[in-house]
Amino acid sequence: MTKLDPTEVIEKVRQLHRTAADKSCLARYHEGVRLLRRAVGLLDSIYPVPDEHYTDWLVVRIRVSSLLAALSSEITGDVGAGLAALDDVRLLTGAIDDLVLKAELNGALDHNYAAKLTTVGRNEDSLQYFDLSLEHQEYRLRHGSAPESRIEAFAQTLTMRASSHIRLGNVQQARADLNRSLELAEKHELRAQAADIHRNLGTLALRTGDVPEALRLYELSERSYRALGRDAPPWLWLEQAQALLAAGLADEAGAHLDSHMEVMADQDSVTRDLGFVELHRASAALLSDDLALARQMAAAARRRMLKVGCKTCVANATVIGLQADTREALRTGVFTAALPGRALRAAEKMPVPRLTDQAATARMLAVRLDIRRGNLKRAVETLGKVPRPGQLTPIDYRMLRRLCRAELAVAQGSRAKALTEIRSGLTELDAVRDRMGGLDLVSGTALHGQELADLAVKLVLERNDARRLFVWLERTRAQTYRYEPLSAGTDPELAASVAEVRGLGQAIQEAQHDGHPIAGLRAKYNERLREAQRLGWHTGRWGRPRPVAGLGEVVARLGERAMVSFAASGDELVAVVVAGGECRLVRLGSAGAAAESARVLNVDLDALAPDNLPERLAEVVMASARKQADKLDAQLIQPLAELFGERELVIVPTGPLYAVPWGVLPGLRGRPTVVAPSATAWLAAELTKLTRARKIVLVRGPGLAGARGELEKLTTHYRTATTMTGAKATVKSVLRAMDGAKLAHFAAHGAHEPENALFSRLELADGALFGHEMAGLRQPPRQVVFAACELALNRIRPGDEALGFASALLASGSRTVIAPLSRVGDLASAAAMDDYYRALAERESPALALADAIAVDPFRRPFVCLGAG
Repeated sequence: MTKLDPTEVIEKVRQLHRTAADKSCLARYHEGVRLLRRAVGLLDSIYPVPDEHYTDWLVVRIRVSSLLAALSSEITGDVGAGLAALDDVRLLTGAIDDLVLKAELNGALDHNYAAKLTTVGRNEDSLQYFDLSLEHQEYRLRHGSAPESRIEAFAQTLTMRASSHIRLGNVQQARADLNRSLELAEKHELRAQAADIHRNLGTLALRTGDVPEALRLYELSERSYRALGRDAPPWLWLEQAQALLAAGLADEAGAHLDSHMEVMADQDSVTRDLGFVELHRASAALLSDDLALARQMAAAARRRMLKVGCKTCVANATVIGLQADTREALRTGVFTAALPGRALRAAEKMPVPRLTDQAATARMLAVRLDIRRGNLKRAVETLGKVPRPGQLTPIDYRMLRRLCRAELAVAQGSRAKALTEIRSGLTELDAVRDRMGGLDLVSGTALHGQELADLAVKLVLERNDARRLFVWLERTRAQTYRYEPLSAGTDPELAASVAEVRGLGQAIQEAQHDGHPIAGLRAKYNERLREAQRLGWHTGRWGRPRPVAGLGEVVARLGERAMVSFAASGDELVAVVVAGGECRLVRLGSAGAAAESARVLNVDLDALAPDNLPERLAEVVMASARKQADKLDAQLIQPLAELFGERELVIVPTGPLYAVPWGVLPGLRGRPTVVAPSATAWLAAELTKLTRARKIVLVRGPGLAGARGELEKLTTHYRTATTMTGAKATVKSVLRAMDGAKLAHFAAHGAHEPENALFSRLELADGALFGHEMAGLRQPPRQVVFAACELALNRIRPGDEALGFASALLASGSRTVIAPLSRVGDLASAAAMDDYYRALAERESPALALADAIAVDPFRRPFVCLGAG
């Protein structure tokens, strides 16, 4: 048998070790383990080795065994076995006489040992080994040859230690480690390392509450990985989802995780990494109130993490399951003794300080349940064990603690104390909202305070206090409009991304027209749309906060007008009517019944829209629409008629009532009516300083039958108007013309996108003009009129946060937006607009002019006046 050459074998093992390390970086652990076991076999085949080869043999044995221990425990999930194997390897280093070499080997061993500890949540213990690792590595850098070859490993250990500091809330230490690591990575052109560090800086920003900055850094990190031809690591996907959840964007976080779930299932690291995805997906499902999915994902994650041995992850999964069960109990009103007992037992099993937050959350759930069961003594004792939030405590924890304290105060008979707790909680939420970036993030944040807001409304309703209810409604809903927009313009990168989406939309239309397949184009369109949406989350602060409108201010500004502010508490619908200096509360029955009538009316109006609808079908649809309009009128308007008399109205809707075209209701027919998201939004629009702008912009999009005659008629009212039609009506030219205009009129097709409201679109010559682009105008038009598309529709998020094309304009500073709430026929639209502008020339009031125009044929002219009239 030919004796193997030790030099050749050792070199072969080194190659196998390097390849296995590369595989581990790609999370291909099974492949790495196979290579390392082959390397161990080769080393065993030449043992014992001659003395002159022993040190080389031992060093490579240590390196291979260390990596094998780390990767094997990744696959099996047995972290204890991995740590024990590393301890065995550590014994081998005692035979190394060269101090520099020993320091290098021990540095790698201590790094791997610390990394294993972090996977099971032992972050404090990990710091000890990261510190030792860095001491060994610094010794190697000072005394060894070719120190530049060890910089990457040193920077990686700094980054990993920073991660442990982040998890422990040590902000300054984490930032110092990351900045030092980034400096080294950039100096030595370690681009992959820099991508990792940006991801960790994003995590630090997230922990300190700067969600837009976190999303920006995650985006930068992801692009860096792509530029290197590498897939982003699973941790990046998860941290992006965490940032979205912090902003209240539960649906977006869920979709983001779902898109990666399949990819994760194909990887070797199924047990741990897929468990993390399931855990985050459970959080997203819980936030969006999908309790069944939350339970399913939490249970799956818990099973996986039990195998891995990650106590933190198991605790998180347990808490999510408890949250889902508690929410169902609160919804059904069935409060068994078993559930709070289970929550308390779970809390007792969670060791502190490592699982302090998880144990506290479980206890707070028990508090809420015990309050419902009348066990106030235990509730008080349990809440006393919940620690005050620290600097880095997540907003959900803060809101839940405030909610527990408020509910306990109610149970003890102190409504005033409860409202004080709610007010303090909403102030904390304001501080989070103030740091958000685009409209998406600002509006999404309300989700975290929804239960506090609901409790406040419920408490005030119980006292029948109309004035206090008005104040609390303004404090708890449509907070997006509490911000004075900053005139920052559109971010160039975002503008380029939106332009690419627009080009793909045009390509899809052309392919459809030519009968070509569009599946590939559609997939690319959706991908680019997601990228553009993500850029919009961190392209700058949205605006400066301003005070909530006071009742006295609103009364003074209303004058002879009246305001009706609708609200719902559970299934009860109410209205606060402000008229003649008085503030009255009226109860209006079932909120669900009103929502269903509004939905059916909207469907009927859509069906009634086509210009050439067969007469018999039109009669049937019209009869149904009249019936729903009469039902809404009887429930919403007639009970209030005596209070507002013949006054002009400002209506503040809630939830599904945003979809009501108020001019269709018999009691409001011909009455000037303005719709606003809140009294604060209306007052801000009313008080907007009117510029001396006189520019009128008239735009006609493609494919609109009656639009040519419509614009020709408008030019008789506005002879100096800038008219943009045909090839001249491009997105860029229209946006440029709109900026600073007095009036912008659009006769163009468009569509509301409920799932991506800020990308609702208006069709122009070169493609879609998106709502997102309207929000970037430096000085939006004072009045905007959409003649032929349902762009008054909004996606209504929790807290009555309206998001859509028209709302983006209002939030950006436009004073008035005229638009239909359902489809409008081309001919009906042209006729309505002719009537509107003739009336506007006489009355100088959009609300008055629109009321006259709608009254002619209300069911085919479902327009609303938004903002200020």
